[in-house]
Amino acid sequence: MVGTNGTELSEHEAELYDRQIRLWGLDSQKRLRGARILIAGLNGLAAEIVKNIVLTGVKSVTLLDDALVTPTEFCSQFLAPPTSVGSNRAEASLARAQNLNPMVELKADPASLASKPDEFFRNFDVVCVIGAPTAEQLRVNRACREANVKFFTADLWGMFGFSFADLQEHEFAEDISKHKVISKPGERTKSEIVTTTVKRTLHFPPYQALLDFDYRDATFLGKLKRTGPALPLLRVLQTFRDEEKRDPDYRRRSEDYTKLQQLRDTLAPELVPDDAFVHVFAQISPAAAIVGGAVAHEIIKVVSQKEAPHRNVFLFDPERCCGFVELVGATE
Repeated sequence: MVGTNGTELSEHEAELYDRQIRLWGLDSQKRLRGARILIAGLNGLAAEIVKNIVLTGVKSVTLLDDALVTPTEFCSQFLAPPTSVGSNRAEASLARAQNLNPMVELKADPASLASKPDEFFRNFDVVCVIGAPTAEQLRVNRACREANVKFFTADLWGMFGFSFADLQEHEFAEDISKHKVISKPGERTKSEIVTTTVKRTLHFPPYQALLDFDYRDATFLGKLKRTGPALPLLRVLQTFRDEEKRDPDYRRRSEDYTKLQQLRDTLAPELVPDDAFVHVFAQISPAAAIVGGAVAHEIIKVVSQKEAPHRNVFLFDPERCCGFVELVGATE
């Protein structure tokens, strides 16, 4: 066995995760090996997140979803096989996810997120909620804060995606590199890079901070040319979901496009152009891979306590094919 202080790695695990251990150290790999992760909502975005997390060698991943597999999902949901249409999405995703890494404990829970009591989330170190209405995002976030559980929520509408992280108080180690002069006086200047590890702590606000964010603020409006209308677009899409109890559907493209424009005119007049809605009707694999990879990387950083996490909103703009991070609601 390799390792001490509770979590240990077998010789086989040490060999399998050798590259990761060399990258972020044995202690970080041991933290990953003891982590329990909940992924709620098994769409194409979630499939990418599950894939990346399972491959790192966490202790367990629970897949929670009461939805059924539909043919429209196969543009991005690669964990559910085509033969699983009509079956539960979490259960259909279990076998392929397990094949990625047999040493990770995987469980499929076919219940709904809304049916889970607040106490349920205490069983995990990280909870990631995907595709949920605002009320459920707020409820789960409050439950996670009470239990000191790290919380993520993420979504992908067509090719537009985002994630929000509430890590509460998060401690991590960060490597700082500096140039050190090693030449003697009178000699040609020579230097070498010296790396030191610094421990840091960051504080994160709850999900409510994103809902309270005023994107009409003059400071934010000045950034629109650089970042695009991603934050107000996010508000429009989430409101559509809350009111319609579903996401925009390409099969109802005309009526949904009109509804999105109406919400835009109410919530964010003149901030979101009409063509921003072109990309929000069907998830596709490339966008799911980008956003899912970013979310999974953040979860891995948080669990391993290695590197500074994003603070605190990640947005992917399909028009520019660019991802960027916004700090929303933090006071320090």
